[in-house]
Amino acid sequence: MPENLELSALMEDLGGETPETHDCVVKLRLNPRRRKEKVVVGCGAGFGGDRPIAALKLLQRVEELDYLVLECLAERTLAERYSALKSGGKGYDPRISEWMELLLPLAIERGVRIITNMGAKSPYGAQEEVLRTASKLGIDVTVGLAYQSSVSEIGVDGELKYVDGDVSVYLGAAPIVECLERYTPDVIITSRVADASLFLAPMVYELGWNWDQLQLLAQGSVAGHLLECGCQLTGGYYMHPGDKHRNMSFQNLLDLSLPFAEVTFDGKICVAKAEASGGVLNFNTCAEQLLYEIGDPSAYITPDVIIDIQDVTFQPLSESKVLCLGAKPSLASIPQKLLLLRSKDNGWKGWGEISYGGYASIQRAKAAEFLVRAWVEESYPGTSNKIVSYIIGLDSLKTSCVGDLLSETSEDIRLRMDGLFEKEEHAIQLTKEFTALYTNGPAGGGGISTGYRKEIFLEKALVKRKHVHWQIYAARNNNITSLSTTQNTIHVGKENPTKESRTPQSRPTAAPAGKKIPLYNVAHSRVGDKGNDLNFSIIPHYPPDIERLKMVLTPEWVKNILSPLLDCSSFPDSQDVERRDGWVSGNIGVEIYEVRGVHSLNIVVRNVLDGGVNCSRRIDRHGKTVSDLVLSQQVVLPP
Repeated sequence: MPENLELSALMEDLGGETPETHDCVVKLRLNPRRRKEKVVVGCGAGFGGDRPIAALKLLQRVEELDYLVLECLAERTLAERYSALKSGGKGYDPRISEWMELLLPLAIERGVRIITNMGAKSPYGAQEEVLRTASKLGIDVTVGLAYQSSVSEIGVDGELKYVDGDVSVYLGAAPIVECLERYTPDVIITSRVADASLFLAPMVYELGWNWDQLQLLAQGSVAGHLLECGCQLTGGYYMHPGDKHRNMSFQNLLDLSLPFAEVTFDGKICVAKAEASGGVLNFNTCAEQLLYEIGDPSAYITPDVIIDIQDVTFQPLSESKVLCLGAKPSLASIPQKLLLLRSKDNGWKGWGEISYGGYASIQRAKAAEFLVRAWVEESYPGTSNKIVSYIIGLDSLKTSCVGDLLSETSEDIRLRMDGLFEKEEHAIQLTKEFTALYTNGPAGGGGISTGYRKEIFLEKALVKRKHVHWQIYAARNNNITSLSTTQNTIHVGKENPTKESRTPQSRPTAAPAGKKIPLYNVAHSRVGDKGNDLNFSIIPHYPPDIERLKMVLTPEWVKNILSPLLDCSSFPDSQDVERRDGWVSGNIGVEIYEVRGVHSLNIVVRNVLDGGVNCSRRIDRHGKTVSDLVLSQQVVLPP
């Protein structure tokens, strides 16, 4: 029950004094009922920073929508909620009231249920926030919870020990399905649930599927995977002015539609965008999202089913709808253990930036970097090797060698140095020494900014299903009168009145052989990250080119292209490069998988992200920009 007394008076507890508790061992549903022949599930958010107004547009444009999923939790945002909770802040997504204030009125009117993982580490707090928001809007609402309640593991003494607190387990769809069965709420808030499972749950509930119908679960989970990143399926993070196959106007990109899926009881999947919307939904956007962060395509692991997507393919039915075919369960069809994330302190990060302009600005940045490293080492010997540096505008993404640019004129550069230290005082010292450049560094530096913070690392482990427990609960507001006399209303048009006609693109042709060409001319790509690993796709514009690409894109080629990411300085000497290459040889692993259905390669690079998104010292902590680093490489394709 809520601690807030004002809210307690407006709530009705639907779950009893003790919420229902279950473990994660797979149990078949008893006589599951088919409620619909087809369910329509939309994605309202693909990450924590997504746009609420885009979700409202989807609600307005797609009247047949049954569910709207707000997927707002990732490794980075989960770590942020850990930190906030420890410091007395909110353990749930602080924007949940903003989302609900905008979406609840129309969702309730249309009977569209909202499912979201914004509960993070504090589902009850999120529930209170939603009930409070609904009461202010004068809306009656039932808010269900489906969340991890306890985790245990076997200790060194053989005894089971609870390891709750800073631990989150990727739950599957079962808790959400059970919450729907028990309470039929208007909103369901979860803790960490696997992204695809958020979308699979309403399919299982509405279509009468069971947990041993693995073919259906595989198809439904692939649909969820395609939807989970929102507009990445419908032209967002796809448009590229330098690629004639992916270019589109700014206006077209402005009018993106979030995606939705139409799923029938027999597992037929169509992904779609709103009619007359901008963006693009086609084979290529679907292929990019299919391969996003999947690892081994023969065994894409979700808590509900392990999926083989090697033969998945796509058939466009119109400009706004694509049929998805070919997903199937892997040989090892259901994971016996679940992925667990344990929050751990990972030291202190300190950083500084300074700008130089005009003549010899790169050389002055080199001098500044040398001085700061030397000053930090003088204060705390042995700590300067914890710092990485880069020059924004030249090599901050490690796509070029600054040593080759020292003689060139640059009018505007910005040096940044990042350090990850064991002790807070070391991080603070870096900021102090960096600030000292104002009077002790080379001429003409300005715009210094510095900072430091504690870093958290999410350690991964596997835990048996029987050791993970979840609970469901629900409450509704007893809304008698609105607590607010005013209500904001936002009107969004159903169509873009200035929508342009699309010019049909020419059919791709085979890339030329025997001469250097940029990989851009041959393929497109998207990067995803999982912990310290990078996952990028290579999708040829002309599908038969995949056979020639397989001959060129070898593990050694990939290592050679990505090795500059491991440089700790913008100005490495020969010994630095030798040490780097030795580390790459011993620690970087490259796995290259062919995905037959979409005629593509999925490439996984292990241990390349400087510890991963939560503690990386790089400006691009996710490694997102690596796709264009790879595509800019010159290749020679065989005949």
